[in-house]
Amino acid sequence: MRAHRDCLVAAFVAVTVGAAVAGPAAAAELRVCADPQNLPYSRADGAGFENRVMQVVGRELGARVTPVWLPEGRGHIRKTLNAGLCDVLAGVPAALDMVRTTAPYYESSYVFVSRADRGAPYRSFDDARLVKAKIGVQLIGDDLAATPPGHALAARGLTNVAGYTIHGERAQVERMIEDVASGALDVAVAWGPQAGYFAARQEVPLHVARADAPAELAQVPFVFAISMGVRKNDARLQHALDAALVRARAEIDAILADYAVPRVDATPTVHAEGVR
Repeated sequence: MRAHRDCLVAAFVAVTVGAAVAGPAAAAELRVCADPQNLPYSRADGAGFENRVMQVVGRELGARVTPVWLPEGRGHIRKTLNAGLCDVLAGVPAALDMVRTTAPYYESSYVFVSRADRGAPYRSFDDARLVKAKIGVQLIGDDLAATPPGHALAARGLTNVAGYTIHGERAQVERMIEDVASGALDVAVAWGPQAGYFAARQEVPLHVARADAPAELAQVPFVFAISMGVRKNDARLQHALDAALVRARAEIDAILADYAVPRVDATPTVHAEGVR
């Protein structure tokens, strides 16, 4: 089970990594390694929430943030942080053992997304509606590995599932949420920050509800605390980032709220269209 968990955490990096910052704690410039087309995390015009968070952190460190655009892919940490191109990665799981992590700056979960005009939110993998529902789920990597929700669906013998990969010119999670809004899917199960962002931008109201791990998968992570990561031996930069995150706590929380990031570490606000 531990090996399985470690594999899931490693795979999860592909879903969550948004931006990276390079430079010592007191540098005049922070070089940001970011995917130029990876909303809601990063985009070349600065529209991603990791873009905004890193600008706040740069200000707190007295540094100018300069983007270095690099599309994500296999070996992202090796090619950026470990190659010396960047010194900080934003948006990594706090449990990721390939890097030295800061204290988490938010915690989120996988979520169910469904139309608000088609009944109550889905809140369990044992919801009887799933047997007949058209379900969308994220897949990871070239080998189309299952995310934790995919394992929960497979354990119930549900085959009425459409897979959406996490890479491509246009984020397939966006298309998946659009398919829920159009009625092509009855429900989607996706990583919270991505699902919340695209759900909030649909013309029809959507439910966004936390997807908890079923009992038989209690040891499989469905909730992730998100941190910034530095190289293993860079304790000085990690401590500087921790201090900056504390000073900018309220501002970072406001940015995450602007992007409709579902939070596990804060009391959620429940609207007619779901959890924000």
